[in-house]
Amino acid sequence: MRTSLIALSVALLMPLGVMAQSTDTTTEETTTEDTTTEGTTTEGTTDAPSVGDAIEDQLSLGEDASLPQIGQTYTAETNDAWDLRCIKAEEGEEPCQMYQLMSDDEGTPVAEISIFRLPEGGRAVAGATIIVPLETSLPQQLTMEVDGGQARRYPFAFCNQIGCYSRVGLVAEELAQFRRGSNAKLTIVPALAPDQKVELNMSLKGFTASFDKTSIAQF
Repeated sequence: MRTSLIALSVALLMPLGVMAQSTDTTTEETTTEDTTTEGTTTEGTTDAPSVGDAIEDQLSLGEDASLPQIGQTYTAETNDAWDLRCIKAEEGEEPCQMYQLMSDDEGTPVAEISIFRLPEGGRAVAGATIIVPLETSLPQQLTMEVDGGQARRYPFAFCNQIGCYSRVGLVAEELAQFRRGSNAKLTIVPALAPDQKVELNMSLKGFTASFDKTSIAQF
């Protein structure tokens, strides 16, 4: 009888042990699966852009209106009578020329001049572009003198809707006169009054300071 009871007890206990082991294994597998799922979710998730960022990407925040745009001419600095005008570049060195607007005795703007440096190797060390009104007599050409010195005559190259252009080359001696001079005088003749002359004063004050900052023209 005792042997039968022991055998029965063992038989009853075995399912409980097996069940407990099975339950522990299931719980461990479930915990592992949850952990794996949680890890996958954490690793697979990336930070999505906020709604504010997505909207801002479609909007312009504007820019300083006083700053020049790419390709636009602007005045970098002023040295007495001369402006240093440069062209805004996206990167690298910006090309610059010196500029002066000349007026008649009544203060009316009549002509303008831009001066730039030239590459070494030629007779001319600097170049100038002078623009005068369309009503100018082209055969009479343009004359220029420094501080009452010997005048030189220059032809006009072409005209367009802006005016008539004279392209001038300055040799070293003439450039030196500009550097040490006080005033230059430009003379043109009106086409409708060929017996008259229009004399324009070009101040040389600040010439050297501006010329040393001009760019070498690239043709």
